[in-house]
Amino acid sequence: MQTEINNALKVVKEGGIILYPTDTVWGIGCDATNPEAVKKIYGLKQREDSKALICLVADDRMLKNHVSQIPKAAQDIIEVSEKPTTIIYDKAKNLASNLIAEDGSIAIRIPDDDFCYWLTRRLNGALVSTSANISGQPTPKSFKEISPDILNGVDYVVNLHREKICDKPSSIIKISNNGVFKIIRE
Repeated sequence: MQTEINNALKVVKEGGIILYPTDTVWGIGCDATNPEAVKKIYGLKQREDSKALICLVADDRMLKNHVSQIPKAAQDIIEVSEKPTTIIYDKAKNLASNLIAEDGSIAIRIPDDDFCYWLTRRLNGALVSTSANISGQPTPKSFKEISPDILNGVDYVVNLHREKICDKPSSIIKISNNGVFKIIRE
C-alpha cells in the first residue's frame, strides 16, 4: 500500500488526477486546493462546475482547516454513524474556489479507509472524491464497471482493492451552522 500512496501522492501534488478506491465507491480525486486539477475532474466527468464535489479529509483537525465551523450535530453524526456519511458544511475555506458550492458550502467526509486516510495525511489536506463515472451515468459498483473514458482520462490508477464490490455511495447530510439539517442522500 505504501508504494501506491507514494505514487498517488506524487501525481496529486503535481496537479494530476487519480482513480482510487474509497470506503464507498471508486473515486476520481485531486488536490482540493488546486483549481486547475478540479477543473480537469469536471471536464473528465462532463459535469457542470456549478455542481459541487465531495472532499475527503483524514480527521477533525483537517476538517477544521476547511470549514469555518463544525456544528455540534455534525460532530455527533460523525461519532455515531455506522455507515459512510458525507456532511455538507457552511462556509468552506482553504479550498479551490471552483470546488465550493455557490452558497459557500462544501461536502466533506472522513473516510474509514486506510489508503484514503494515509493519502490525505501525507497530502496534509483535502482530496477531491467524486464517483468514477461520467455525469448522469450509473455509479460503478466495481473497478470492472469503470468506463474506459474514465480509466484513460486520469493520470494514475491506484492498484489496490480492485476486487471490491461497493453497494452504494455515502449518505449526504447538509448541516447548517444554525443547526438546521437536511438529508440529501440516504
